[in-house]
Amino acid sequence: MISVQTIADQIIAREGGFVNDPDDPGGATNHGVTIGTLRRLRRDIDGDGDIDVADVRALSRGDARAIFLEHYFDRPRISDLPETLQPSVFDMYVNAGANAVRILQRLLTDMGQGVAVDGIIGPQTAAAAALANAAAPAHLADAYGIARRNYYYALADGRPASRKYARRRDGGKGGWITRAEEFISPRYHLTRAEHDRRVAAWD
Repeated sequence: MISVQTIADQIIAREGGFVNDPDDPGGATNHGVTIGTLRRLRRDIDGDGDIDVADVRALSRGDARAIFLEHYFDRPRISDLPETLQPSVFDMYVNAGANAVRILQRLLTDMGQGVAVDGIIGPQTAAAAALANAAAPAHLADAYGIARRNYYYALADGRPASRKYARRRDGGKGGWITRAEEFISPRYHLTRAEHDRRVAAWD
């Protein structure tokens, strides 16, 4: 498996630079780190005594990498999961917090593993993931990626302002969907026709 530092750098590249989209509930974001995260972690990047949009703008790639490794990989205990799952769960944790783990826990429940859906990777979730991986080592990462893709579509179903992240202006797959599919084998990627059918009710 590639190093977790490399995965973090790939996440930063995927997230892009500074964005302050009014339709994004996370608010101002840089390299994938939101203003809410900086406030929660009390990171006054520019040292002026408050934490505002200027701090988000001042955040470096190195700052973002350090935050991701400590707070989105180490503390959630993603290393306790099978290696095949770690890149996608780490990427999703940056994007959706503990919902990344809840998606996995629901998937494990669907696969017959008894696990609480609490967003926490504890011994129960780690053991269930290991059992699921042993039973279907060639499929678990794909199954998680598909569940993740479904989560994004469902978010957009319920929040019209978020649909632009799941469907481009030309109707093609939006960034959320292509991001999920980076972790899914090509044979399970949706065709344009399948994507169109999935989002048809949004028109």
